[in-house]
Amino acid sequence: MSTRVIIEADGGSRGNPGPAGFGAVVREADDGRVLAERSGGLGRATNNFAEYRGLIAGLRAARELGASEAEIRLDSKLVVEQMSGRWKIKHPDLQPLAREATQLLFGFVSANFRWIAREYNKHADRLANEAMDAQERGDEPDPEAERAVNEELFPAESASGRSEPAARSWTGAVGTPTRLLLLRHGQSALSVDKRYSGRGDVALTELGQQQAHAAAKRLVSMEGVATPEGSAVVLSSPLARARGTAEAVVSATGGELVVHEGLVETDFGSWEGLTFTEASEQYPELHRSWLGDPSVEPPEGESLNAVFERVRRTLDEILRDYAGRTVVLVTHVTPIKAVLRTALAAGPELFYRLHLDLASLSATEFYPDGNASVRLVNDTSYLG
Repeated sequence: MSTRVIIEADGGSRGNPGPAGFGAVVREADDGRVLAERSGGLGRATNNFAEYRGLIAGLRAARELGASEAEIRLDSKLVVEQMSGRWKIKHPDLQPLAREATQLLFGFVSANFRWIAREYNKHADRLANEAMDAQERGDEPDPEAERAVNEELFPAESASGRSEPAARSWTGAVGTPTRLLLLRHGQSALSVDKRYSGRGDVALTELGQQQAHAAAKRLVSMEGVATPEGSAVVLSSPLARARGTAEAVVSATGGELVVHEGLVETDFGSWEGLTFTEASEQYPELHRSWLGDPSVEPPEGESLNAVFERVRRTLDEILRDYAGRTVVLVTHVTPIKAVLRTALAAGPELFYRLHLDLASLSATEFYPDGNASVRLVNDTSYLG
């Protein structure tokens, strides 16, 4: 099998809401050969809920096969647009499903969504209808399959023989989360004058150093960062202003400093060092387009879409390598926004609407079942 697959998924509800089911097919991208099928009944649910469950089943099957690239074909315009970040996810029942699907997408090097007409999605549609038929007949589920699902969703009994609670909180998230504390670097010479500061390697100012130490003191007071059992790992962008901030955190917490290239700031290309006004005057049309379109690149630079994909891959690595731990990420404004966007399952509008101050702290939790929770955004209370 190649690492490239096509995922076809569908879901349906007889009554909307009513008896619902889903179906998913994974195909070899080169020859269309069927590699896996998934289907199941969902009890009483809506069409949109069932469509998302079909998507999730297809993503899981593809990951089990070891696929790294996927084209995802759905006949649900809503799911395609929401997962592509173009439509907001307003319904509370769909938000956790979108987060779960997003978490599964971390496992792919590349994945893209494509809307197809229902007539081209007949295989997945048939599986979904067969699942609904079986559900209405009252067919007994496979006990081995049922047991496997239960073991996946609910932790095993503890040593004392008592069952552990399935969910950590009211959100319904299952398992021990990976906790990410997102710290933006302190002030640099370029940020004083509000200049574009991307790959330029500028150091912290004296005030920036003070901000770094204040943030480090705040982190020491947080649960899981500095404990007798061990300190949190500190991951830093390679740029000097981030490393200087991270070194203050390591000094205060006793943590381990790890530099990660994936946490570097956006490459602003020819705009590096320019003020907002200078960039808009020198590149009026391009700059105006960049402010509203995340696919637009600064001259010789990097688009916000490219940053998001880079950070998403980096986040996938972090969640894999530090699962269940507390990790401090010392980085820049755009990578932090990218992590928060992922946690919120939000669209690219977040890049333009969220403000993050220098040396500000945000916090997220990512659960192994695909759920995520944003706990803190842009805290600067410790800066005085």
